[in-house]
Amino acid sequence: MWLDRLAGQQAGTASPQPNSRPMSPLPRRTSSSRGPYLTSQRAGNTPRGSSLSLVSNDSSSSLLSSSRRVNGSTLKQSTTAPDGPDPEEVLGALLGSTPAGSISGDRTKSSITRHDLDFSFDFGGLSLRELALDDRSSDSASIYRTQTIEEYEREKAKFEELHRSIRACDDILSSVETNLTSFRNDLAAVSADIETLQARSTTLNIKLENRKAVEKCLGPIVEDLSISPAVVSKIAEGHIDDVWVKALSELDRRAAAHKKNAAQTDTKALADLGPLLEKLVLKKAVERIRDFLVAQIKALRSPHINAQIIQQQNFLKFKELFSFLHKHHATLADEICLAYMNTIRWYYANQFARYEKSLAKIKLHHIDKSDVLAHEDTSRKTTVLSASKLSGPPHDTFNLGRRIDLLKTTNQAAMSSYLAEEDQSTHYLEVPFRNFNLALIDNASAEYTFLVSFFSPSLSFATINRHFNYIFEPTFALGQNLSRSLVAETYDGLGLLLCVRLNQHLAFELQRRRIPAVDGYVNGTAMLLWPRLQSVMDAHCESVRALTSSLPAKPASAAAARGASAAPHVVTQRFGQLLHGILALSAEAGDDEPVVTSLRRLRGEVEAFLARQGQASFGADARKRDRFLYNNYSLVLTIIGDVSGKLAAEQQEHFEGLKASFQESA
Repeated sequence: MWLDRLAGQQAGTASPQPNSRPMSPLPRRTSSSRGPYLTSQRAGNTPRGSSLSLVSNDSSSSLLSSSRRVNGSTLKQSTTAPDGPDPEEVLGALLGSTPAGSISGDRTKSSITRHDLDFSFDFGGLSLRELALDDRSSDSASIYRTQTIEEYEREKAKFEELHRSIRACDDILSSVETNLTSFRNDLAAVSADIETLQARSTTLNIKLENRKAVEKCLGPIVEDLSISPAVVSKIAEGHIDDVWVKALSELDRRAAAHKKNAAQTDTKALADLGPLLEKLVLKKAVERIRDFLVAQIKALRSPHINAQIIQQQNFLKFKELFSFLHKHHATLADEICLAYMNTIRWYYANQFARYEKSLAKIKLHHIDKSDVLAHEDTSRKTTVLSASKLSGPPHDTFNLGRRIDLLKTTNQAAMSSYLAEEDQSTHYLEVPFRNFNLALIDNASAEYTFLVSFFSPSLSFATINRHFNYIFEPTFALGQNLSRSLVAETYDGLGLLLCVRLNQHLAFELQRRRIPAVDGYVNGTAMLLWPRLQSVMDAHCESVRALTSSLPAKPASAAAARGASAAPHVVTQRFGQLLHGILALSAEAGDDEPVVTSLRRLRGEVEAFLARQGQASFGADARKRDRFLYNNYSLVLTIIGDVSGKLAAEQQEHFEGLKASFQESA
């Protein structure tokens, strides 16, 4: 019977292999989810080979499970059959004689529940008892019994081979365990190194932040105080050019920063840097600037040198040099400035003295007191008498002609010394006056602009004006002496008025150029011209008055009146031309000029002369007398008829009234 075999197997005539799994007719499951036979891990460490079964895959699962163990695990895993419940109790539960819930295993910690027994077996339509009494079952049992020892002996080699395989696997597992242990140790070392690196990284970050904070505070100070070796080398040994000027500017900035920081804080670094910086500034930079400026000042004394070229290329291009010198060595800067002023003062005085000598060679018309308006030669034979005079080339004192072109010309260049010396034509006094003063104004403007550009802001504008006046003092005196010599003895009223207008134009040009330092010279020249013009106008008035006084007081006889001509007098012709010139030169003048008063006085003298001349020539013949006056006033009006301006309109209206008053009776 199957039950007897089962009981005999439990008692056992032949003892089973130790740690072998008990035989059971039930199908064996590989996991707890497929049957009641569970595989659990026994607590404690057992020998590897003792827990292996022939019909299980515990070796491979042990490998897999050992590979999943964490570092530091023993990597030893054994799979043993658990101590299950009593087979009789199980059979009883299956047959229904014993309640399933009463099955308990004292030898295991797990219990079989109703859920574990909820499965079906295929017994071929037989009950369990019939299955036990079946012959096939007996045959199977007998066949099973014959396999216990004989087959084991026959297949011993297989078991030995299996044992060797297990041992090989065990060795492999040992090497894997060793490698994993080594890997764990290496990983622990790497982890420690990482922690060390993290700590060092944190420390370095803290140091970096601290250095950034310190650099943020000290960076500007260090930047202001530090000077690169390239800058020092350039200042000490380099050629003075644009790069040298930039290096000097950087040195100036460092010196200013050192002075500022030294005043605020007293540190050893600033104390150590001070002497070196002072030596570089005073011993190198200042000395090289002094030598450079002195060389340029000496170049101004070279013969046939153009001072403006040196000023533009060598002074203004390096104007920062004087500012640096004045800031760090004011005494030396003043000495350099004085040397320049003395040199350029000599330069302009010498150059304009030579130019004045060249202009003195220009031939001028000599107009003296014999050329006044009513000179005793003012008769119809004047042309013949004037031609016989030996005073110079013929000229027309009272005709403006093309002389006014000097005011209208667009050519602002003065005549050169060479042209003045080679010119063989004869000119009026305004030609040398214009050329000298135009050259003087241009040079004065250029020099004043240079002084302001080069010496400011080191020097104030008041100081620069004083320096300018010191430089041009002899040149201005030379110009005024020339003007005085030109107008002192002349009776050329139109020439004097032309010089006045030229002087006014130069004053306007100086205002446009914003050169106030030359105003004194211009005003001084005007003070020379206006009084002399007044004297000439007074001479004309006196000559007309004298001529009027020389006329006979008694009217002419009838016979003399019939023979007298009613043509305009020569004085009227001269007065008309002089009046035309004055009005043309005063087109933009105001009513407050001295020439306006003088002109009105001269006009009154001429009118008185014409009235006296008419009375003396025509006597009681009022018709001829009025015709004579009408012809004279008509001539004057015709001469000044094309002149524009406020003063011209006033004179035209006046003579138009005189002409109309004598037209009716004429």
